[in-house]
Amino acid sequence: QVQLVESGGGLVQAGVSLRLSCTASGIVFTLADMAWYRQAPGKQRELVASIISSTTTHYADSVKGRFTISRDNSKNTVYLQMNGLKPEDTAVYFCHAERRTARTQIYEFWGQGTQVTVSS
Repeated sequence: QVQLVESGGGLVQAGVSLRLSCTASGIVFTLADMAWYRQAPGKQRELVASIISSTTTHYADSVKGRFTISRDNSKNTVYLQMNGLKPEDTAVYFCHAERRTARTQIYEFWGQGTQVTVSS
């Protein structure tokens, strides 16, 4: 059974930092591409950041320079360090695990989500 368990969300004031964690079980973590998505009320889910290897990362333009994604393969955990939080970062943040080849997706799994609320 695959599980992605997120933690670290909360209610904070603008400008502060939070770190989200997502621990995976039931998959070979080193083979998975990991990502964080978010969904604000009334909006579509969007990609925030992804990490394929320890050095290959991608960020949404809205979070570049403020958020950092990283992974610890020894702990089966992916992190999202969020600095300089803004009210527009308020959303439910979801952990995502995917494995794919050049032609097809082998699997994808989602965490249950963790709420991040940033007050002005």
